[in-house]
Amino acid sequence: MRFNTELLHSEKMGDEVTGATLTPVYQSSAFYQTSAEQHEKLFHNKANGFSYTRINNPTIAAFENRMTKLEHGISSIACSSGMAAITNALLNIVRTGEEIIASTSLYGGSIDVFHDFEAFGIQTKFVDIADDKAVEAAITDKTRVIFAETIGNPKLDVVDIAHLAELAHAHGLPLVMDNTVATAYLVRPIELGADVVVNSTSKYINGNSNAISGVITDSGKFKWDKTKYPGMAEYAKFGPFAYTAKLRNGLFRNTGACMAPQTAFYNLIGMETLGLRMERACANAKKLAEFLDSYEDIMVNYPGIPSSPWHEVADRVLERGYGAILTIRVGSKERAFQMMNRLKIPKIVSNIGDTKTLIIHPESTLNAHSTEQEKEAAGVFDDLIRISVGIEDVEDLIEDFRSAME
Repeated sequence: MRFNTELLHSEKMGDEVTGATLTPVYQSSAFYQTSAEQHEKLFHNKANGFSYTRINNPTIAAFENRMTKLEHGISSIACSSGMAAITNALLNIVRTGEEIIASTSLYGGSIDVFHDFEAFGIQTKFVDIADDKAVEAAITDKTRVIFAETIGNPKLDVVDIAHLAELAHAHGLPLVMDNTVATAYLVRPIELGADVVVNSTSKYINGNSNAISGVITDSGKFKWDKTKYPGMAEYAKFGPFAYTAKLRNGLFRNTGACMAPQTAFYNLIGMETLGLRMERACANAKKLAEFLDSYEDIMVNYPGIPSSPWHEVADRVLERGYGAILTIRVGSKERAFQMMNRLKIPKIVSNIGDTKTLIIHPESTLNAHSTEQEKEAAGVFDDLIRISVGIEDVEDLIEDFRSAME
């Protein structure tokens, strides 16, 4: 099946008992069992079922199954936020005294959480992820994972996932990719060699800015070295599900990072139109980028235009478009604020992936806690505006930007 058909029909939805076409919201914190023996089996991973929503819930499980199909993995774990997903995905395999290699061009919040890890004795080496020599030089016997965003936010650099996965695997390391900006509509990192995929589902998956959530999807393909990853030894019996089993029976369960059932329901509804929304938003972003690129005093950054340093990689990696985000540099922070304040359609919001166009000044907001060096490496400057393009009529967006600039 093609993308939209698979999205709608690859996973059974609804309720067979009542005939409901949507999976119900099981707004229950706990679930009774038919016997004490059954309850014991649940707690010892010897039976399927639900006992407590902090561990899992039928509505959440339906969303996890759909995300697994969407990313072509073998299992998913739904979390309370994208940041919770990143934290759980990494701390599941990295311990005190060990290291992470991460791209310099990450979302500001992700950079912040990597610094938070330092208090627990986990160091992160930030490198230009496209520079093989820099990545190789950063790898030591303490390195346990490589982390990058498919499309950097807001740098908009596109990662050659297959090449990076090959490099990581040559050193016995898993590759964890944040696919939030691209989504599976543009690329499925697991098909290109990534081992674990993280999505902030508050964004394009949900599509309506009505719930905060994240999800981790495991490929089940990485061969965990029990010496390098001793925590995996106990879960080797689960075979390709070892990573998921360890996470669900440990950090995820014990830190209470679970998604709410109502959020899962919102996401199940929103993701049905993911393909249609991404198709329209990506097309709008390309047209808006081309329009803005005609102004000599505006510097446009978008993978879909030939002037982008990542245009060639984007052509090879991304399947159905170049993403729905672009950035512009307008010469000064003052001019950036003036333009943002004069635009009528875009909303000044610290989010992406809405049906509506959203704008933000990253240097004074999302990257407020980054150092000047980190900002520059992430492509964040004081005259930069990030535009998350929605599904409006693009002619209206273009007219709005033309009016604001005039």
